[in-house]
Amino acid sequence: MTGKLIGVGTGPGDPDLLTLKAIRAIAGADVVAYFAKRGNASNARAIAAGHFRPGQIEEALDYPVTTEIDRHEAAYRDTLQSFYAAAAGRLAGHLDAGRSVAVLSEGDPLFYGSYMHLHVRLAPHYPAEVVPGVTAMSGCWSAAGLPLVQGDDVLTVLPGTLERGELARRLRDTQGAVIMKLGRNLPKVRLALADAGRLEEAVYVERGTMADGATARLSDKTDDDAPYFSIVLVPGWSARP
Repeated sequence: MTGKLIGVGTGPGDPDLLTLKAIRAIAGADVVAYFAKRGNASNARAIAAGHFRPGQIEEALDYPVTTEIDRHEAAYRDTLQSFYAAAAGRLAGHLDAGRSVAVLSEGDPLFYGSYMHLHVRLAPHYPAEVVPGVTAMSGCWSAAGLPLVQGDDVLTVLPGTLERGELARRLRDTQGAVIMKLGRNLPKVRLALADAGRLEEAVYVERGTMADGATARLSDKTDDDAPYFSIVLVPGWSARP
C-alpha cells in the first residue's frame, strides 16, 4: 500500500480562511510539505501551522532560485525543473513507505501554484486528491470590497510578467482584470494600464486578508514597491448603480 498525495490550498493569507477540509487534511497527514524561498520562512506553513500535530514529518522544499536569474533563460528553467524533479523524488519516498503527504499551497493548488509541478509528476503513480483553497484574487477583492464583474462582463487574469504591449492589449479587450505576479513588474504594469486607459480604475491590494493588508487606488500609490502578496484589480461592471 502506498501513501496518498494531497495538495492543500491554504488560502490567501488569513488562517481563518482555511477550509474545514484543508484543516482535516493537514492534521491527518503523516508528512506536511511546503515551499519557501531559500533562507525565508514558508508563508504556507505560517498560515497552516496551527493545525500541525506532534510527530508529523515536515519537508521544506526551498526554491534554488526565484528572481536571481531571468525566467526566460535556459538556466532558470533547467534549475527549476531539476528542483521539482528532486522534490517529487523526496515525496515519492514517503509515499512508497505508505505515508500520506499533504503539500501546502498558498491560494489554490491548481491556480498558479507550485504544487502543480509535483502533481503532474506524482499523481499518475499514487492516489492523489486536491483540496481547493480561496484564491488570492478572491481574497483581495473581498478585502477591498470591490465588485469586479457582473452579467456578461469578461474577467481576464494576467501575470504581470507579460510584456507591456501584451498587457495593454489584453486590458483593452476585457471588462474586469486581475493582474498577479507584481513585484518588480509593477512599474511596467502601471504603464500598461495607462496605455490601455485603465489606470484610474485600477486598485492596488497588498497582503489582502492579512492583518497588515492595505488597499489604494493604484494612481495614488507613489512608489513602485510591491511585495510578493500584492495584486492589481481592474473592475468591470460599468453599469453599476
